[in-house]
Amino acid sequence: MSIRVSHVHGEHIAVEAPDGTEILRYVYRPDPEAFEAQKPYAHPVRTLAGRTVTGYRPNDHRWHKGLQMTASHLSGQNFWGGNCYVHGQGYLPLPERVGSMRHDGFPVFAVEDDRLTFAEELTWVENGGAPWASELRGITVHSVDDEAGAWALDWTIKLTNVRDEPLVFGSPTTAGREMAGYTGLQWRGPRDFTGGTVFAPDSDGDVDKLMGSQGPWLAFTTEHDDVDGHSTIVFAHAPENLDGNSAIHESHWFVRSEPFPTVAFSWAFFEEFELPPGESFEYRYRVVFADGAWDTDRVDAHLKGLPW
Repeated sequence: MSIRVSHVHGEHIAVEAPDGTEILRYVYRPDPEAFEAQKPYAHPVRTLAGRTVTGYRPNDHRWHKGLQMTASHLSGQNFWGGNCYVHGQGYLPLPERVGSMRHDGFPVFAVEDDRLTFAEELTWVENGGAPWASELRGITVHSVDDEAGAWALDWTIKLTNVRDEPLVFGSPTTAGREMAGYTGLQWRGPRDFTGGTVFAPDSDGDVDKLMGSQGPWLAFTTEHDDVDGHSTIVFAHAPENLDGNSAIHESHWFVRSEPFPTVAFSWAFFEEFELPPGESFEYRYRVVFADGAWDTDRVDAHLKGLPW
């Protein structure tokens, strides 16, 4: 199926489905508030039926913006945004710790009939202005399937340490807060995903059991307000992400459906890891946005039809 891509230079890239529904807006012009960790994000994201499945600047966490790459604890800096967790003191507003991700360019930008692929160069900048890491990000929109009622977004990251000392990746849990291992690629859902159903292979649907768990995929489904219908989002790892011989660090799910809906591919949930100077790490992720309330069998079948 043909897609339509528009690019407002310096601001955003938008993708429309064949019927004109905008299914993705990738915003790379940073929002102005530095405390929210200025960086690119994807919002709004919609299903093929036009249902919005991302939240933006909710009143509980203004720095939650659709789908975005984050790092909550990185060598004393916060590339997630908002308050910083300090053991024994809780969450504190420490704007001097909040970093940013600077857009540097698009070395690759290709549109085919049914596929958008672009690469983005970014620099992770600590609060004082020093570059700490260079990132090559890959975004691919593909598999727009009207019959299945779904489309897929691949998001890849290659991050290189440009400091002269190691970068240390952690989370609030590694800093002392139990079961708060959020960091990495993060999705924030809109309000009508609150209390939605979360499931994974061989799970019983208890979201509390999935917090901090591991697995190849995790799905989140809800019934919408305002319109009659359900949506399902599937979060999937590329095989090498879960391979202890190739991934720099093991990944766990950070997931909540209440008090607000969110999922993160946490790369440092329970333990910190270090990236030495000049070294790089890579992860590949896939997110499927679907109409309807999918179950485990349907998720499995759809993912098997989308080989990496």
